[in-house]
This record gives sequence, C-alpha cells and structure tokens, in this order.
Amino acid sequence: MAGNEPNGPPRPDAGIDRIIHEPARYRIMATLYVVESADFLFLERQTGLTKGNLSSHLAKLEAAGYVQILKEFIGKKPHTMLALTENGRKAFDAYRQGMKRMLNVQEP
Repeated sequence: MAGNEPNGPPRPDAGIDRIIHEPARYRIMATLYVVESADFLFLERQTGLTKGNLSSHLAKLEAAGYVQILKEFIGKKPHTMLALTENGRKAFDAYRQGMKRMLNVQEP
C-alpha cells in the first residue's frame, strides 16, 4: 500500500486529526470556534445532535483537551456551559489547514 510505507509518499490525509474529523465532533468544534462559549441546549440545536449523542461526543472532545465543560446550577436547574480550550482552538486551526492542504493535492 503506497503511502503507508515508511519510505512511500506521504498520504494526503496525513496529519488530519481523527478526533475532530468525525462529522458530529466537527460540527461541535466548528460551532464552538465561532463563539466564546455556548450552553448545552444551544449546541444541541445548532448541531442537530440528540442529548445523548452530544454528551458522548463532548466527553471525547473533553478527554482530548479540546473542550471545557462547566456544569453549574441556576436556581435548581442544571446548566452546562461549553467552550473550546486554547488547545482545542489550535487543534481546530491545524485541522482546517490540514484539510485545505489535503483538498489542494493534485491527482496524478
């Protein structure tokens, strides 16, 4: 398999962050990239994900150090605020640049 061999040509998708590349996590990252922070319900509406699916993907992004999750109570109701970490913002910038490079690769 050319491209996977140590001395073969680099794969066009080399360097693409697989955590961000998953479509649901990409939508989460892209939404949080353009706002300072967002609450869970806003992110749920913007991404079209179910509560369970959104929670699952947020846990993976938090484990990667890309998203900060702040849980608090307003009155007696739980409220979850989300924001990209500095590392998350840098990772998303790198992902965008990597995708641009990959899409600009000329076919042989």
